[in-house]
Amino acid sequence: MGAGHAHKLYRHGHTPVHRLPAHCKLVGVFCFVLVVVSTPREAMWAFGLYALLLAAVAGAARVPPGFLLARMLIEVPFVAFAVLLPFVAEGPRVEWLGLSLSESGLWGAWNVLAKGTLGVGASVLLAATTDIRALLLGLQRLRLPAQLVEIASFMIRYGDVVADELRRMRIARLSRGFQSRGPRHWGVLAKTAGALFIRSYERGERVHLAMVSRGYSGSMPVTDTVAATRRQWTSAAALPLAALAVCLMGWLL
Repeated sequence: MGAGHAHKLYRHGHTPVHRLPAHCKLVGVFCFVLVVVSTPREAMWAFGLYALLLAAVAGAARVPPGFLLARMLIEVPFVAFAVLLPFVAEGPRVEWLGLSLSESGLWGAWNVLAKGTLGVGASVLLAATTDIRALLLGLQRLRLPAQLVEIASFMIRYGDVVADELRRMRIARLSRGFQSRGPRHWGVLAKTAGALFIRSYERGERVHLAMVSRGYSGSMPVTDTVAATRRQWTSAAALPLAALAVCLMGWLL
């Protein structure tokens, strides 16, 4: 995979959560989200317990609440969708502050908000305690299709390169007095997008030729062959197992 690639979601640390192998954390987060999704929406108290479990993991990883909350804003579009559900859903309706709301829509909105927020929180926490290189190696160790891992690797590596190229093109336009003020300037922006595509395509060809000349045969070598210990798997399983206990109580009570 080459050298590590820092990203804005990662928070460097030396906590037990940081030290867990990436593939253990990936499996743990996936199982946690699966349990959360399987929880009946009527068990509202269960989702509060799930939030406390995530807060405990964040505390063990020394990830500040503000760091997590700022990066969870990515779910705002889903929140907007959930807010609209009580107004557009069909079925029996209730009156609240002069508004006519659908009961099924209210439950659906709660379901999306609770489960979506917990899923996003778990994913952000995973990214905050695992760097990109370790995540890609973890996906390799979990035997995901090699091509998907390669695509993700190149996307992460060269996404910043393409973004930097776009930034330089924007600076070049501004230095020539260009300001986008309406539809009459869309043609210039379209030409910028076309030029960026051509430059990115040509850069990709050069990178591929350079890799082939160095022995690339279609798959990257696995550079991390250290297997996780039973203790590490047990630590990673603590979160989903605790969530599973809460889920079972939610179905039984």
